[in-house]
Amino acid sequence: MTNLQEQVQQRVDELAGTELGLQVAAYQNGVLVVDAVAGVADPATGRPVTADTLFFSASTGKGASATVANVLVDRGVLEYDAPIADIWPEFATHGKEKATLRHVLTHSVGLPALPPDTTAADLADWTKITSYLAAAQPWWEPGTKTGYHSETFGFLVGEIVRRSTGRTISDVLREIAEPLGIADQVYFAVPPDQQHRVATLVEPDGAEDTFARLADMFAQVEPPAVMPRAADVNTPEYLAAELPARGILTARGIAKLYAALIGEVDGVRLVRPEAVAGITGPALVANDELLGNPATWALGYPIGRLGSTAEESPASFGMPGMGGSVAWADTRSGVAFALTRTSFDPAQSASAIEIGNLVAKSLC
Repeated sequence: MTNLQEQVQQRVDELAGTELGLQVAAYQNGVLVVDAVAGVADPATGRPVTADTLFFSASTGKGASATVANVLVDRGVLEYDAPIADIWPEFATHGKEKATLRHVLTHSVGLPALPPDTTAADLADWTKITSYLAAAQPWWEPGTKTGYHSETFGFLVGEIVRRSTGRTISDVLREIAEPLGIADQVYFAVPPDQQHRVATLVEPDGAEDTFARLADMFAQVEPPAVMPRAADVNTPEYLAAELPARGILTARGIAKLYAALIGEVDGVRLVRPEAVAGITGPALVANDELLGNPATWALGYPIGRLGSTAEESPASFGMPGMGGSVAWADTRSGVAFALTRTSFDPAQSASAIEIGNLVAKSLC
């Protein structure tokens, strides 16, 4: 274990030359076995990365949203296959009467698109976006196809949580995270008094072309004005917005959340042991209508590690983020892994794959 820690620390020290700052954490069977940081969280001031530095990690936060939903099902607050309209009556329009939480978690509910005129300011208007989704016509009959719900996933899960509990998904996440000691390490919306801990992201030279290609790819579902860019996510207003399709987190925090989902950590289990297989096993296999790739979904997480397919790593599940972050867990080995970084580059996930593979080779 010590050797692995040394290997990872050496590699992140080397990578910090180009990636500015990194965090890596890994748990095995509830024990923290890798905890490595390197580089700067703010290149302008030289503020160093620490284990407590928060990073905007884009869709890596979807893993936390999915975990909140799965914990609430395990507690009997939600049901996977009950109609969403039972708790959100306005949702029962245009054939969505039988749409379920399972459809949302497998990105098969058919509501991948925001309104085409959505602005960055609109994303902070929870009622505006959820009301639109409730009234929207699905692209397909819920449950019959799948397509990545890049932004709407968070609003759908969040509103289902709010309707069932009377509380925001951030409040419920905090309640779930507190027994693990990570309530201040995994956020959807960062309180003002914690924003000083957030890394200042930097887009590398040449990233503009990559962002332009992504904007074209997601144009049908996510207007260019709301695609995450470093200049936007570094602002206090953005960090404070409730956006559960995205996350601001530490590698240690999100890895520990995954570790407690698949096993026991510090005496805490998030779900009953017998529920883990149903949450993390294949729930839907289909071609993604938006991205065109084969997709294998567990209940809120794609199956397979970043850099490998579901067939190559069938016991692994997790979520990458477009800036190069990732978090995943492996039920067979009891490993949970996460990486965050200061360089916000949607074309660069090599470090997350390389170090994830190093950890997997040693532990999985």
